[in-house]
Amino acid sequence: MERCGWVGQDPLYADYHDAEWGVPQRDRRAMWEALQLEGFQAGLSWITILRKREGFRAGFAGFAPETVAGWGEAEVARLLADPGIVRHRGKIEAVIGNARAFLAMEDFAAWAWDFVDGMPLQPARADLSELPGQTDLSRQISKELKARGFRFCGPTTVYAWMQATGLVNDHVVTCPRHAQLAAQT
Repeated sequence: MERCGWVGQDPLYADYHDAEWGVPQRDRRAMWEALQLEGFQAGLSWITILRKREGFRAGFAGFAPETVAGWGEAEVARLLADPGIVRHRGKIEAVIGNARAFLAMEDFAAWAWDFVDGMPLQPARADLSELPGQTDLSRQISKELKARGFRFCGPTTVYAWMQATGLVNDHVVTCPRHAQLAAQT
């Protein structure tokens, strides 16, 4: 399999690329988790987040927004001492606030999928250099998330989240996953 060029040789990256990245995700909680992890990735490499993903899940109670939304300073202090995650106060506090914003929404997944009329966008990019860091749509979604009280969800983070959750199929056309995912829609 000739994977997208960003994968490299790390087996964890390869597994993520082959099984998760770009697969349309419609579970509201899983989509929220993905957005939180993308927020933690800001300024770091994605492999760092992947390597710590289970630590994040343990630290954030399985990313159960109903639980996280009730947290306060004691949980922030606990997480700041947790070597299994990226220890950044602003990002930790953002996840807690984002849980509250998430719970105020009727259906986060349906809301997100409405931006693409329920179907993944299917750009046909031949090379990684053609992948944008952000788009008009990611800027629009970011603006709407921020208006709802979300943090660490700028347009670049949102576009990475759109790619990860399959709102957009950004596998390059030479990657077998592009055609596989396009055929599923």
